[in-house]
Amino acid sequence: MTGALRGVVALDGPSGTGKTTVARKLAAELGAGYLDTGAMYRVVTLAVLDAGVDPHDADAVVALARSVRLDVSTDPASPGVRLDGTDVGEAIRTPRVDAAVSAVSAVSDLRDLLVQRQRALIEETARDGGGVVVDGRDIGTVVAPDAPLKVFLTASPEVRAARRGAQDTAAGREADQATVLASVQRRDRLDSGRAASPLRPAEDAVEFDTSELSIDQVLAALTELAGTRGLLDEGVAEPCR
Repeated sequence: MTGALRGVVALDGPSGTGKTTVARKLAAELGAGYLDTGAMYRVVTLAVLDAGVDPHDADAVVALARSVRLDVSTDPASPGVRLDGTDVGEAIRTPRVDAAVSAVSAVSDLRDLLVQRQRALIEETARDGGGVVVDGRDIGTVVAPDAPLKVFLTASPEVRAARRGAQDTAAGREADQATVLASVQRRDRLDSGRAASPLRPAEDAVEFDTSELSIDQVLAALTELAGTRGLLDEGVAEPCR
């Protein structure tokens, strides 16, 4: 039987590797909390664009981030995000935000600010022996470097672009495959090359190439890993509330 998760699972990787879907499903199956840190940067990016702020103006980006209210649910059954009380779950996944989020995410003072909030959410969610699955691009290296299980998901750019395109199409957004692939490759370059918390696996992370794996296969492998690390309580996990 699957046990309930204790502690933190840090799940990193570039876009299109399935990490957000895997993280949410893993949290739900193991009765744990779930935190999508990438959504936090996307919410700030949306606020920046809506306010007409230059995404490359670091001081203005940070000032705006301090002035808005950003709420992120840690319930895997309802992982919503709100900006000043408004649900922006769909708005943060548009090409408009995709094009600017790397620039906003590269602002070091913003990363410091959001990392503090992320750590507070992790501590609150994992309090009293509970578990939390956290996904992003710097979880194992910066946000939760002491996590007992760190995983870095990868996949070929072509596979990731196909997945992103399928998500866009399912959401009713236009998806030209060549454009999506170029966007994925551009985001990889920007995220891996930024000075502040670049995208890279932690030294002790377990790396998984998901190119040929289904979500269920990745979930099974991660659940087994959590068990071997002693992170699962005996018995069947209860859904996280």
